[in-house]
Order: sequence, then C-alpha cells, then structure tokens
Amino acid sequence: MTTASSDITLPMMREHLYSAVVSDALDGLGFKHQSPRLQFNPYTGNSLLVGRCKTTLWVDMAHVDPSPYELELKAVDACQPDDVLIAAAGGSIRSGIWGELLTTAAKNGGCVGAVVDGAIRDVAKIRTMNFPVYARATCVYDSLNRQRVVDADVSVEIDGVVFSPGCLVFSDEDGVVVVPREVEAEAIRRAWDKVHAENVVRDAIRAGMKSVAAFEKYGVL
Repeated sequence: MTTASSDITLPMMREHLYSAVVSDALDGLGFKHQSPRLQFNPYTGNSLLVGRCKTTLWVDMAHVDPSPYELELKAVDACQPDDVLIAAAGGSIRSGIWGELLTTAAKNGGCVGAVVDGAIRDVAKIRTMNFPVYARATCVYDSLNRQRVVDADVSVEIDGVVFSPGCLVFSDEDGVVVVPREVEAEAIRRAWDKVHAENVVRDAIRAGMKSVAAFEKYGVL
C-alpha cells in the first residue's frame, strides 16, 4: 500500500506506525543514530506517542532559585496541539521535574505527551489523564531549588541524539526516535510502506510460508 508522504497525517501515524519501523526507515536513509540507547519507561501507559518536539533544557542546581519555575511554566503555556514536551535533563534524578500540574497545563494547550530524560512524579494522577509520559525514573522531590529550565525551543541532546523544535518524535515501549526535518517526508513514506509490506509477509508466514522463503520473496524482515 503506497501512500504519498504528504497524505500521511499524524492520526494515521499513530494508528499504523511505531518506533522500530521509523528507526528502520531512518537507517535506510543513512541516519543511524536517531534513538537514544537509554531506557525510557512508559510510567503512565504504553500507548504510542507521536507528535512534534517542544524542547526544554534543564540543569541541576543547589541554590535558591530567584525565579522559580519561570521558564518551565512559560514553555508549558506555549504548548501547541500535537506538541510532545521534550525535557532534556541529562538523566538527572535529583527531583521529579514533571508532574500533575505541568501535565494539566500542557494538555490544555494541546500537548499530547512528554519525553523526560530525568525523573517524574505524580504518576498515578497523570495516568488517569491519559497523558503518555516516557521517563527515566521517578522521584518524589519537587524541582524547586533542585532543577530548573534554562532554555526552551532550542535543539537539545539526549544521549548524543539531537531533538530540534518541530521535529517528529515517536515513543513507545521499544524506545524514542526523532526524525530530522530534512528527511521527514521520505522517512515517513518508507516507514508506511514497510508496515504494510510487513502485514503481507506476516499473513504469508501465518499461512505456512517459511521465513526464509518469505524474505526471499518480499525482502522484508
């Protein structure tokens, strides 16, 4: 099933695509490091998260914050429909930087989920909001005077992978994958075509075809 990439909408991606097939498509285009080799846990539900990066850069601190929560609140209030909040915190678990109130505010703006390279809290409350958050850990401590946002809407790195504002991001139980703007259309088209080719191969194997024969015939694994 071949579909023009311009016709593949975000709702269609959420229904048919997943992180591994997008990673495969990027591999084929020579983009071989688009997924951090880190464990992001689906603490609030394992549904596929697809949207566009809304980036925040966090640092640890050990002094009284003169403007507590200032930049993180501005970033959350600026969320647009289909945004995914990216919190690049260097894997720090010094505090739970994402919780119930930030989730409520972000969701009000149309944000569809968050990827947190750090710790979160209020997991049970977020789970009831059907808001997927993929994070490295949990921590009960508040971020006040422990961590803060120092920049937003800038390119950030997680495990050497660059997440730029507006880039497509996919997250599920297998991992987090970000799609660079310059190859987005081709990567999504290839991922789409592979998903539908895999369906044909799966049906053939279920019908009794051996896996070697299926690969030789269809060239899909």
